[in-house]
Amino acid sequence: MSAPTAPPREELEPQLEGFRSELTGYSYRMLGSSFEAEDAVQETMIRAWKALDKFDGRSSLRSWLYRIATNVCIDALNGRKRRAVPMDFGGPSEPRMENLREPLPDDQWLEPVPDVRIAPSGADPAETAVARESVRLAFVAALQHLPPRQRVVLILREVLCWKAAEVAELLGSTVASVNSALQRARATLDERGIGAADEAGVNPPAEDHVELLAKYVAAFESYDMEALVALLHEDAEQNMPPLELWLKGSENILAWMQGPGAGCKGSRMLATSANGSPAFGQYRLHPDGVHRPWGLQVLRIEGDRIAGISTFLDTKLFALFGLPEKLEPAA
Repeated sequence: MSAPTAPPREELEPQLEGFRSELTGYSYRMLGSSFEAEDAVQETMIRAWKALDKFDGRSSLRSWLYRIATNVCIDALNGRKRRAVPMDFGGPSEPRMENLREPLPDDQWLEPVPDVRIAPSGADPAETAVARESVRLAFVAALQHLPPRQRVVLILREVLCWKAAEVAELLGSTVASVNSALQRARATLDERGIGAADEAGVNPPAEDHVELLAKYVAAFESYDMEALVALLHEDAEQNMPPLELWLKGSENILAWMQGPGAGCKGSRMLATSANGSPAFGQYRLHPDGVHRPWGLQVLRIEGDRIAGISTFLDTKLFALFGLPEKLEPAA
């Protein structure tokens, strides 16, 4: 039986770009950073383009690209600390200004990812659902606690539904080794109260909560914190990377927003979506009457209430999410 013959280069080159979105999602789950994921995919594409003449067709082009992306991501993770969320650093804080510490460097924090980068409009609805469900902030944060190869195995087996033999071939390993790595990865996630299947579907898409989100925006923009807190679960959480401080409980969130966080009064909000969740670009009012980027809020919704608010105080994210650099005063 003759070996498979790879299509000519001129047929393969146009196909590479078609894998960018799913490779971005894969790299983001591996690295926990939108910016690093973009860089990893670009490096993957460059390596693939240079080596395209060596592609022999024995595996699918998709599998071949994932092998390259995996090597790029593992190289990026070598010798690097995992990306964290504020809850990794200890228990909740009291809502007082004196509990604020110097921000940690941006490269130590988990970053949000725009939904459009991992599941562009026009994608198959089933693929879009998988992409949304498997990039929830809590799930991606839990992935960062896994060693790189366990991370690869869990993502490929549990999220992308690869067969154990396919993962073993990609890693140059054995099925037994892959199954063992998957068991250890699952155990780690179980210890953190997260499962690949459990986290999926916890946070329905924004279109399922139009009224709730409209009330949230109205309350925040009018700075009616009593109305905003009425939309929260009693044990809701709020965190603000790169600050270690995080709050638990609607009363503590209210105390913070009416106290140290009162500088957010007068903010405007623009809707977007991140990590399969409703999100908003928050623009704070400056003395010149212009609203400028302050933070990207990602909401976690459970039932008919908001259970979590993660505000990423990194204004570089606004350009990544296609949000404007400022909002002029209303005419």
